[in-house]
Amino acid sequence: MFNERSLTISQECEECPIRHRAVCARCETDELERLEQIKYYRKFEAGQMVIWSGDKMDFVGSVVSGIASLTQTMEDGRTQMVGLLLPSDFVGRPGRATAAYDVVATTDLVMCCFRKTPFEEMMANTPHIAQRLLEMTLDELDAAREWMLVLGRKTAREKIASLLTIIARRDATLHLKAGSGIEGPIVFDLPLTREAMADYLGLTLETVSRQITALRKDGVISLEGKRHVTVPDMERLMEEAGDDSDGGLLV
Repeated sequence: MFNERSLTISQECEECPIRHRAVCARCETDELERLEQIKYYRKFEAGQMVIWSGDKMDFVGSVVSGIASLTQTMEDGRTQMVGLLLPSDFVGRPGRATAAYDVVATTDLVMCCFRKTPFEEMMANTPHIAQRLLEMTLDELDAAREWMLVLGRKTAREKIASLLTIIARRDATLHLKAGSGIEGPIVFDLPLTREAMADYLGLTLETVSRQITALRKDGVISLEGKRHVTVPDMERLMEEAGDDSDGGLLV
């Protein structure tokens, strides 16, 4: 069941750190006021279950801070991490009664939740929300297809570089002002342990550690401790990931 611990946050929609990427990104002032009436915040500690697969969903929402994993469990008990939820990602599906996957807080997590029925009613009457949710769903589909390539065809080094690229891009877009570009190194805190990275990428812990060390020695990244990452040259990291570096960072 959804954890009932609540979090008191004094935060208006206009000041939200994910405002320009979330499902409400195109909402006008009056629409944001309507969302304010049906929203609430939830906080989860690292390792806590957010949603169990098959649970009735009485909310939808966005990740405000932290990261969560989407996991599917097979009949024999084996589990596979099938996705990550990063800040601004949407949780839940309007029109679907139950959760399709387990959602687990990988780090401390804050979510902005909307009561499901009122949100569905707003979707029907607010084109800005419906359009933005469609865009996010299509982006999610593209990301899933790209991840099939990562898991199926890329080398261990390319897999690690691809995951670092995804996290670096998202962190950069959340901190950019509208219309501005990336300048200089990208610095972020890696939200996953190496064990979680190994699980997600289908690698061993030893392989993950070895490849991160190799990327550091080659100057592709620098590390302070195990989590604080600096990417001096984003194009270099994208080349290591086997990706085209000609495109922009905003997706």
